[in-house]
Amino acid sequence: MSGERAHLCLADGTVLPGWAFGATGSTTGEAVFTTGLTGYEEVLTDPSFRGQIVTMTTPHIGNTGVNGDDSEAGEHAPHVAGFVVRELSPVTSSWRARESLDAYLARHGVVGITGVDTRRLTRHLRDHGAQNAAIGTDAPEALIRRAREARDMSGLDLVREVTPREPAVFSESRGVWAPSAPLPQTRHVVAVDYGMKRNILRCLVDAGCKVTVVPATTSAAEILDLSPDGVFLSNGPGDPAAVTYAIQTIRELLGNKPLFGICLGHQLLALALGATTYKLKFGHRGINQPVLDLSTGKVEITAQNHGFAVELHSLGGKAETTHVHLNDRTSEGLASRSLSAFSVQYHPEAAAGPHDSLYLFERFTRLMDEAR
Repeated sequence: MSGERAHLCLADGTVLPGWAFGATGSTTGEAVFTTGLTGYEEVLTDPSFRGQIVTMTTPHIGNTGVNGDDSEAGEHAPHVAGFVVRELSPVTSSWRARESLDAYLARHGVVGITGVDTRRLTRHLRDHGAQNAAIGTDAPEALIRRAREARDMSGLDLVREVTPREPAVFSESRGVWAPSAPLPQTRHVVAVDYGMKRNILRCLVDAGCKVTVVPATTSAAEILDLSPDGVFLSNGPGDPAAVTYAIQTIRELLGNKPLFGICLGHQLLALALGATTYKLKFGHRGINQPVLDLSTGKVEITAQNHGFAVELHSLGGKAETTHVHLNDRTSEGLASRSLSAFSVQYHPEAAAGPHDSLYLFERFTRLMDEAR
């Protein structure tokens, strides 16, 4: 840690002091918070956090270091624009650690700040909404100006920044994290990568799927030429309404193959069906979010990471609402049985997080088997 004085400055003029760590310099992005007690390496590497300065509400961060095995990005690199913690651990003590959090962020050029009153920051973002911010060692006035000049998340297509350039076959299972051995790969799934977490792919493999990952710009015709049994629509960053090419592709796929979407994939499926989306005040981010399954009446504790949501009333008769968030009654799942398509807003693959919702991958394989 450099020990150099730094500040986190919000676009509304709020200034929070701290100390610089990670990479030197300054950064801008949308300031958000996540409530998970564990899993900061998964947070750092989740492509859905692209363009965001992430605040950890857990006060003590960094004691387990970084190991690379828990990365959710294929290149094991962070996607966050900046990282905010209350107290950076001076000690890395896990036997799995390969380097400290400070060294990892410095190596990848990610600016961090420690010593921030994250409780105050989280309450401010909750009350006033997520907003652009800047971190750096420059004067607060300059950082506030940079925050106000930063790009707005609304209307922003970040998928192009995180999607792969070429198709690839994925065959890695969850390994030691899985409760049982992977099933034989008897179904072929084409996974459209809008910024996908690796553990989603591992769960598909464990559910008995041969997985071909394709870029977000792949056309419906190109996807169907791969002869999939089903198509998976991944999570990803940015405003779903701005990803117009993906919406059009999904429209052309509907009714041809079973579809399963997660997070951004849920929003894009809804838009393809004719619904609308909107930006949440401060989003849902963490591994303790309660969701009600309307078909069973059961409550699932879920992992979530999203700043946009599907407008429930806009679904009309286009799809059935299957899940709702118990904190604010927002959309958490939909299904169109006639089109063999369903999606959830939350992350059933967790990593890190609860395993309540892994059954959804089995639901997808059953849907593919029924469509054969």
